[in-house]
Amino acid sequence: MGRLDKKVAVITGAASGIGAATAVRFAKEGASVVVADLNAEGGNAVVARCAAAGGHACFQRTDVSQEADVKAAIDRALTEYGRVDVLFNNAGLGGAIGPIDETSVEDWDKTQAVLLRAVFLGMKHAIPAMRTQQSGSIISTASVAGVRGGAGPHSYSAAKAAVINLTRSVAIEVAPHNIRVNCICPGGINTPLIHNRIPGGEEVAAQFMAQIQPWPRAGVPDDIANMALFLASDESNFVTGAAMIVDGGFTAGGSTLQGQVRPLPPMMGFSGPSFESVT
Repeated sequence: MGRLDKKVAVITGAASGIGAATAVRFAKEGASVVVADLNAEGGNAVVARCAAAGGHACFQRTDVSQEADVKAAIDRALTEYGRVDVLFNNAGLGGAIGPIDETSVEDWDKTQAVLLRAVFLGMKHAIPAMRTQQSGSIISTASVAGVRGGAGPHSYSAAKAAVINLTRSVAIEVAPHNIRVNCICPGGINTPLIHNRIPGGEEVAAQFMAQIQPWPRAGVPDDIANMALFLASDESNFVTGAAMIVDGGFTAGGSTLQGQVRPLPPMMGFSGPSFESVT
């Protein structure tokens, strides 16, 4: 018996990082998974990993900033598996980077479209099916940048704070239908979105991240997948409207930075999906 037996999950941004780890974890626990992402190569690789873990999965090319694509991902779950039990709004990017007075309106809006509007769109299109079933769990990836200043770029931080409060307000609306709505606030998680963009890659990122919170190691995608699994399972039946912080104590104790690793170099411009370069 798996913790998600007979459940169907749609996971956005599932081709790498947190989304990929969660898709495989869900599949191992008995869920059928729609792997929704722009990255077809990575997405199909995750589908293969889910199958190797004994689960069922399919890839759906999805640009989460486009309403038609988000609706299509939900429809794919309904067509392929007959229901939607879990939606994990996870797709993300760094977005607009740099001083507020040097941030373009275009980069600001592109960031908000992926990090905030996409969460709204996922909720909008998953809730009708969940309401019909009178059950469901919606999970969104927020961030510690949404709960404290200085933890992320400006547009990113604003979007993540909005995701937290959108989670709370929608949770109240849909609670009578047995639909739970929660979000996860990761701290420093070493994913391709981060380590693909710094000199030295994953190893240097891990060394740096091990110093930004009291817990003496970098966060890894499985740390967030574990929380997502709890929120997707019936074990969290009485949990809704919550922002679950998974940050190694960052928001409790702040940065330690007691080692010898230098801070990562500042970036400017726009940081897109993990398989694209910084522009």
